Amino acid sequence: MRPVIGITANSIIAENTYFPGSERSCVNVEYIQAVVAAGGTPIVLPVINNQTAIHRQAQIIDGLLVTGGFDIHPLLYGEEPFERLEFIDPDRDNHEIELVTMAHGLNKPIFGICRGIQLINVAFGGSLYQDISQSPGSYIKHMQKSKREVAGHTVEIMKNSRLYEVFGEFVVANSFHHQAVKEVAAGFMVNALSKDGIIEGIEKAGANFVVAVQWHPEHMIYRYPVMLNLFKRFVTEAAKWQQQSLLP
Repeated sequence: MRPVIGITANSIIAENTYFPGSERSCVNVEYIQAVVAAGGTPIVLPVINNQTAIHRQAQIIDGLLVTGGFDIHPLLYGEEPFERLEFIDPDRDNHEIELVTMAHGLNKPIFGICRGIQLINVAFGGSLYQDISQSPGSYIKHMQKSKREVAGHTVEIMKNSRLYEVFGEFVVANSFHHQAVKEVAAGFMVNALSKDGIIEGIEKAGANFVVAVQWHPEHMIYRYPVMLNLFKRFVTEAAKWQQQSLLP
C-alpha cells in the first residue's frame, strides 16, 4: 500500500481568478509529481491554527514533506528583522512547527526542502541567516536566474550521512534562496555544504528519518534522475512506518 505523504501548503492571495484577492492554499505541482513518482500518495496540508486539527493532520500521514516558500519570522529564533528580510507568514510558521513537532513525536519521517530545511532547523532550536549577505565568505550565486531544473552550483556531501547514501560525495543542485541555516539545531548534523560554506543539508541523528536540503530536487528529477532517489528514500521510510503501524 502506497504511504500517504503530507505536503505542507502555502497560503497565497489569488489574482486573475473569478475571486481576485481571495486567499488560497496550494503547493507547486512538482512536489506532487515527485512524491507520486517515488511511490507515495500525496495529500496537501493547508495552513490551520487549530491544534486538534493539526494533530489529526499529523496522524493521518505516514511522512511529512515541508516545502519551500516565504521567509521565516526571525522572532522565532530570537532575532529582530534584518532590513533584507522579505515577506513572512507567521500563521504558516506556527502551523509547520506544530506539524514537525507532532510528526517527530510520532516517529514519522520528515523531509524538508528549501524553506523546509530552515523551518525544521528553527523548529528544533536552530537559527538562520536572514540574508546570505550576513554569512562570512559567501560568494556563490544562491538565487540563480535560470530555469528551475538547471543546476546552479555543486554541493559537497558529508560521509556517514543519509544524504551520502543517496548521492555519494557530491551533487549539482539548483539554488533559489536568500536565507540559510546559521546555527544548527542540537541533535542535527550538517550533511551538505556549498563551496562558500553555506549549509545545503542537515539531518537528525538517531533512528528517526529527519532530512532536509536547501535546494529544490523536485524540479530536477527529470533532468537529473538521481534527485528522484532522495524522494524514493523518504517514501521508503514512510512505507516502513506505515507497515509498523499496521502490525498487531
